[in-house]
Amino acid sequence: MAKHGALLFTHAFFILILSMSLFCKAIGHEDRKPYIVYLGSLPHDELYSPLSYHLGLLERVAEGSSAANAWIRSYRRSFNGFAAKLTDRESRKLANMEEVVSVFPSRTYQLQTTRSWDFMGFGETITRNATTESDVIIGVIDTGVWPESDSFKDEGFGPAPTKWKGACNGGKNFTCNKKLIGARFFTSEEESARDEIGHGSHTASTAAGNAVKDVSFYGLVPGTARGGVPSARIAVYKICTLEGCTGEAILAAFDHAIADGVDIITISIGPNHAFPLDVDPIAIGAFHAMEKGILTSNSAGNNGPEEGSVSSVAPWILTVAASSTDHRIIDKVVLGNGSTLVGSSVNSFSLNGTSFPLIHGKDASSKCPEIYAWICLPGCLDRDLVKGKIVVCDKFGGNVEAHKAGALGSILLSSTPDVSFVVPLPATGLSYQDYNVVKSYLNSTKEPGANILKSEAIKDDDAPIAASFSSRGPNQILPEIIKPDISAPGVDILAAYSPVAPVTSSPEDKRSLKYSILSGTSMSCPHAAGVAAYIKTFHPDWSPAAIKSSLMTTAKPMNGTSTSPGEFSYGSGHIDPVKAIDPGLVYDASKEDYIRLLCMVLDEAKVRHISGDNSTCPKGSEKGSPKDHNYASLAANVTPMKPFTVTFHRTVKNVGLTNSTYQAKIMPNPKIDIKVDPEVLSFKTLNEEKTFNLTIVGEGFPDGSHVSAELVWYDGTHSVRSPILVSSVGN
Repeated sequence: MAKHGALLFTHAFFILILSMSLFCKAIGHEDRKPYIVYLGSLPHDELYSPLSYHLGLLERVAEGSSAANAWIRSYRRSFNGFAAKLTDRESRKLANMEEVVSVFPSRTYQLQTTRSWDFMGFGETITRNATTESDVIIGVIDTGVWPESDSFKDEGFGPAPTKWKGACNGGKNFTCNKKLIGARFFTSEEESARDEIGHGSHTASTAAGNAVKDVSFYGLVPGTARGGVPSARIAVYKICTLEGCTGEAILAAFDHAIADGVDIITISIGPNHAFPLDVDPIAIGAFHAMEKGILTSNSAGNNGPEEGSVSSVAPWILTVAASSTDHRIIDKVVLGNGSTLVGSSVNSFSLNGTSFPLIHGKDASSKCPEIYAWICLPGCLDRDLVKGKIVVCDKFGGNVEAHKAGALGSILLSSTPDVSFVVPLPATGLSYQDYNVVKSYLNSTKEPGANILKSEAIKDDDAPIAASFSSRGPNQILPEIIKPDISAPGVDILAAYSPVAPVTSSPEDKRSLKYSILSGTSMSCPHAAGVAAYIKTFHPDWSPAAIKSSLMTTAKPMNGTSTSPGEFSYGSGHIDPVKAIDPGLVYDASKEDYIRLLCMVLDEAKVRHISGDNSTCPKGSEKGSPKDHNYASLAANVTPMKPFTVTFHRTVKNVGLTNSTYQAKIMPNPKIDIKVDPEVLSFKTLNEEKTFNLTIVGEGFPDGSHVSAELVWYDGTHSVRSPILVSSVGN
């Protein structure tokens, strides 16, 4: 009995301990995670202390921990909010407070990983306002920068512009200069703004790097590496490590960049999919940048060609897709039977010989199941079986394992054969069709052999074409706003790099480079930022929306694309820097216009916090539709298989000739009827505005299909082009 009672006591004690544990967890001892608490605009009250207020809010919800222990950082220079480590219960309490716009996890965002300027007609001899250009400051939110790079030297530069309010807080062994005028870091692991990944140096030099002659990648694509505005200044904000880029660091960078006085922000970072505007740190930061007249250029994402994969969707952001230029880097494979196949890789190595033994990954592994050996998964290849041989792998990433195992080279199946990536050994990526040719040959002969040649650059007359990896629309948050907005070069871009950064993902690749070749919407984003800065040198008083409109309406039509409609791939077309400085008309938008748009997707209390004033939202049917936001492209969703009439309202501002008359031209689609009222717009003065309506009538079309057309306003000199897209979407 005593033994039985002891067991009962032990069981009861265990239940008590478990109950206490659960109770403690319920009152706040559960796991804490970083959250962002967004409060909108900063109050105009001079007595308001953001830090005290933020700590006070945190004290009101903190359970089992002091506010100071949960604290991460405060946003108090350009907008209002803070980051803290919260339990789910604490985050819900904060979200229910009247003064809070949103509370959301600090997610990890990813990096969206020369000749390109000439391809856009933006040569070194174009007209520039050199003095004005040196007053433009581009804020680069990325992985930092390598300050000693030739792309960032300050020879010939004067003092920083007087509007600059920032600082050089780059950490240990980091020095700014008259070109690289500011540096800050928001990474807890690394106490320096120095770039050890290479991505930030690449994007910064693409946007505004000096012209550096005789640059190449081991002799490939030689020439002058330069940014869009070489005389402009650069301020860097390091927010990323190899693990990624946190949301709370993104907002901190925006908070400082805006207050520091930058003119343009480029951020080649994004999530894997779109988030609502009030819980997306890039959208939030870019909104408050827009308030201060700063345009944000953001990469569309690298999750193409899947529809709806574009992650940058806010209408006040310039969202940039990636496209090809007129040079393409290829790498040829010569099989033992004499067949030559053209692949894609940046291969700087030469094999000494004419033919070497071929082996498939499945025959070169004794360690892994066949399904893993097929793709040359890490740790699968046997060193003795691949020595002196070229390994055939069913995935492009197999080049890393081939290099690690000591193979002579690798032939790979590439899911993006239109793009060449740097490889650590003689290797090339083939299309599905060409890869099957290799496999058939491999299985048809007893002693298969091949040679992989060094890469070469060839002319590509089909460019520009949307890159297969570039994220596509439609916009999953605001379908009536076409995203991406525009396309810019993002394939095989040579620019500055960090000499301590890995050249490839192979740990055995010990090469060090000052300039490297990268591809991604990360590369197209700073191209667009550089062009935006160029426009600002001619039109310093233009709003971010006006600059964005000028880029969109002067864009060149694109060539073929794998996605239909093309607008989902590249928006308004391919960026044209020289035409963009003289667009003729612009579709402008003010903060009030964006507030009106926010009223359509958020409740009035949140909108008031964001606007920082007593904004009131229209009620009921007066709210309007996002399709009527004064955007330079026009999009609407209609019900499948039902007749429809859609009307768009737009206003254009004359920024061309004082006395000018524009005629509306429609590039039609037989499935719809389009009318513009009025068809003629006459202007007497600069900055005069005119309003028009565009009405589309159709008989209906199947669910999931799209109809495209174009509106062009033409005055004999300027062609102001806007894409029109009607999508059939069921419930």
